[in-house]
Amino acid sequence: MAHKNIIQDERAAIGLPIRMVVLTIIGMIGFAVIVSAIVNAPTAPRPMYATSNVTSITFSGETGDTGLLEVTISNFDGDPVGGCNVVLRDPSGTIAAGGLTDSSGQVRMQLNNISLPIGKHEGYITIKAMADGYLAHTDNHFVKVIRG
Repeated sequence: MAHKNIIQDERAAIGLPIRMVVLTIIGMIGFAVIVSAIVNAPTAPRPMYATSNVTSITFSGETGDTGLLEVTISNFDGDPVGGCNVVLRDPSGTIAAGGLTDSSGQVRMQLNNISLPIGKHEGYITIKAMADGYLAHTDNHFVKVIRG
């Protein structure tokens, strides 16, 4: 068996520098693609919250009106959310009203002829608020309605 001297055998080194350069370039391109995807990833939607000028409404008889409800939509930091779609529903789910918040995050709405489900003396007005860049906010117990 002939013993070869590795140092004098140049077949393994032929083309090695160009292979190293090509692999380095491919690796850098892959790294750039990964960094670009991370930087350009969309931000997670933020939560928003709704408040009202009243916490409960009382009416006598089978139906009633809410009066003017002032709803304020704000984000987690307490900043107003303008351009937010707001939908209110009465406790029976038969009457709805919708509106769009102004730049101060407020919308004024009224539900007329609201009713409670049959056999109930209490119920809740529900709210759903939707805005771009925010999680939809739903509260099934937004304002309490009591038949007096």
